[in-house]
Amino acid sequence: MHSKEELKDITHFLLEYANRLMGSGVHTSRVVRNTHRIGQSLDVEVAVSVIQKNLIVNVRDPQSRESYNEMAATPALPISFDLNAELSALSWDAHDQRLSLDELRERYARAIARPKLHPLCVLLLAALANASFCALFGGDWTSRGIVFAATLVGFRLRQLMQARHINHYIVFIVSALAASLCASSALPAGTPTAEVALATSVLYLVPGVPLLNGVIDIVEGYVTTGVCRLIQALLLVLCIAIGLSMTLMLVRDGLL
Repeated sequence: MHSKEELKDITHFLLEYANRLMGSGVHTSRVVRNTHRIGQSLDVEVAVSVIQKNLIVNVRDPQSRESYNEMAATPALPISFDLNAELSALSWDAHDQRLSLDELRERYARAIARPKLHPLCVLLLAALANASFCALFGGDWTSRGIVFAATLVGFRLRQLMQARHINHYIVFIVSALAASLCASSALPAGTPTAEVALATSVLYLVPGVPLLNGVIDIVEGYVTTGVCRLIQALLLVLCIAIGLSMTLMLVRDGLL
């Protein structure tokens, strides 16, 4: 049997754990399953509710029927598949090894404190990936090099603006504009794959994870959360289109 204070501590940890998963790019059903799994290992019943950008966790002792609930806003965190996999593995370790709350907190703190990739390393990898997309869609070596350079400029600008907490819709518009402007300005006249280079120069901005999570949430019954995620992702796609359209208008009017 758990005391009221123990239920409060468990709820606080589970809320932080679930919010970390939601903010890091995990679809809702996985967050709910992992949180329930940890709750079972601690001998409590857990209910998780997602309301747009807020998450509510209710914890109840099955013997005393005492319950405690807590709500917090879901933070916007960088998507990290490594962290998501490690936190999911933590829920299985809690279930299989019957980890105590203190052990869970210690391992959770170690997981989120792991050093992240250096921003310049992420920048280089994103540019290489975008150049690979250009090659995948038939771009020649000239186009690939230009897309690589344009992605370096656009992605670095995105990193700098995000560090200053500028509105993410503005970040997407400006980043798409900068990358496409660099690509269109650097393309030599008569390049056979110029259109491929211009189109793929902004692909690093496409919000693939939110789009996929939105579809998964709707299919698995979390319709409200799924629709919210899809709307947010589609707004980001619209921002990319605006930035690219501004470049195309400049090219059409002969300003570049």
